[in-house]
Amino acid sequence: MNPNEIVETIISMLPSVAPKASWGETALFYNPDNLLPNGVYFCTIKEHDGENDKSSNLNRKGVFRVAIGLSAETYVRLFGPKPSRPKKGGIVNTGHDFTRVNEFMPHPIYAWMGWAQILSPTKESFTDILPFIEEAHRTAVVKFNKKTANHSIKRTR
Repeated sequence: MNPNEIVETIISMLPSVAPKASWGETALFYNPDNLLPNGVYFCTIKEHDGENDKSSNLNRKGVFRVAIGLSAETYVRLFGPKPSRPKKGGIVNTGHDFTRVNEFMPHPIYAWMGWAQILSPTKESFTDILPFIEEAHRTAVVKFNKKTANHSIKRTR
């Protein structure tokens, strides 16, 4: 699969997903009716290394990262306790080879927040991680509803 196919698949299967591209990354937000400036993001697709994120060597031909915000419970179930936050420019210490393609693992920078990654997933691997993307979307819906529940939101469109 390629990044565009992944973005289109997620948009077509989940409601109120708003993609936003910036800095070589497409962030997928839950944002019904564009009520918030961005909404709540739950998944990103990144196609090249960034200033403070070279740990997955995304500058290799055809390599990109799908990152997913997992619930705390799911992260611990899959990977064990969350690692400590790395220093700026550093990576988390989980023992994973963050350059391996098609392997679901903690995110090298944001694992401390419960994020996971897979580099250049095959169609089969993408199908395997879809339940985690759906869970991340459900979590974003809850966060969005909390953000918008107690105050009036000015429409942004």
